[in-house]
Amino acid sequence: MVWNLDADRPIYSQLVEKLQLQIISGHYPPGGKLPSVRELAAEAAVNPNTMQKAFAELERGGLIVTQSTNGRTVTEDTELLRRSRLLLAQKHVDMFLDGMRGLGYTVDEAIAALDRMKGGTADE
Repeated sequence: MVWNLDADRPIYSQLVEKLQLQIISGHYPPGGKLPSVRELAAEAAVNPNTMQKAFAELERGGLIVTQSTNGRTVTEDTELLRRSRLLLAQKHVDMFLDGMRGLGYTVDEAIAALDRMKGGTADE
């Protein structure tokens, strides 16, 4: 995975977002084992302490579980994963609509434009 971290935002919060996305998209399936903190820190080219902080945040949110002898796994709570996926989708929709409002579109016009673009054309 390419991490592409932005220097203008806290690295730890970007790690949380990227790992959350990997979890709710199924890259790491429910009950699946996560790579170690050191492995992921090396992959992302970040300090292991920063990756540990991201893991702790995901654990507080319930997305990952620490098992004393088996490391960390993704929660098997599919309802929590479903809710997390919906919340993230809502965040993306809100960002899209905010951007379209900034261009002068109403919500209905933004949805219509999206529908047109889905078909492969951006014509007004």
